[in-house]
Amino acid sequence: MIDKKEKIIQAAIEVFKEKGIEKTKISDVVKKAEIAQGTFYLYFPSKLSVMPAIAEKIVVQFIRKIEETVNDEGSLSEQLVQLIDAIFHVTGEFRDVSALVYAGLSSTEHMNEWEKIYRPLYELTQGLLDQQKKRELIRATVDSNRTAKIVIGLIESAAEQVYLYDAYDAENEKQQKTELLTFLEHALRL
Repeated sequence: MIDKKEKIIQAAIEVFKEKGIEKTKISDVVKKAEIAQGTFYLYFPSKLSVMPAIAEKIVVQFIRKIEETVNDEGSLSEQLVQLIDAIFHVTGEFRDVSALVYAGLSSTEHMNEWEKIYRPLYELTQGLLDQQKKRELIRATVDSNRTAKIVIGLIESAAEQVYLYDAYDAENEKQQKTELLTFLEHALRL
């Protein structure tokens, strides 16, 4: 059984995709969620306040896909390929929503929640980098905390270029992933 907050989030995603942020009204969301308008306000003070919850949903999917995909014992190259594939997969899956979430978060006071929302993803990536440092497969001078944020930001940005900004092209996706892998390997190696 799906709870009311989750129903609101799912309905908001659908209505935002259909109408865009500006044209969406709370009444549209509650109608889609099949709840009373007052129920919406128990969870969210405004339509834009749903954005962090949507972003959290995307981050949970990133983490789930990375945990399913990345081999803890893999080489640096293998792990980077798997990390890139996982982030590209989720970005592609949420392509319709991602642009809306970024626009919605950046235009509100909720932008400051970004770091908190992404923290579990950064920590997971930092753990992968720390493993590679212990195995002496990346430079010992790599600050895994800062580098995790850079790596995630870079991969996500590259995926967005493929899925959000350009007309999708499988060859472009392949080339983007190849360049990204080469760049990251050179940046991290001993």
